[in-house]
Amino acid sequence: MSDEDETAIIARKARAMEEARKRRRKSAWYGFAMFGMVGWAVAVPVIGGTALGLWIDRRWPGETSWTLVLLLAGAALGSLNAWYWVQREGRDD
Repeated sequence: MSDEDETAIIARKARAMEEARKRRRKSAWYGFAMFGMVGWAVAVPVIGGTALGLWIDRRWPGETSWTLVLLLAGAALGSLNAWYWVQREGRDD
């Protein structure tokens, strides 16, 4: 690849980035909304896992604390969910 081709590619990418910046001005409210969405993406699986674990522990008592196991599983699932949303929103940048 010649230097002119590389320069053209870099220029084209720079123009695309500049156009993306002009098109999408995000306000502080957008940041708060994203923060809230990520928070809910984590909180809902954690609360759901904990509630299910409490129900299982009351219904079938045993040595294993299903509350703790499902709380951790919910936290892992919620983290993956939050990562997905952040990646999805960041693709356009």
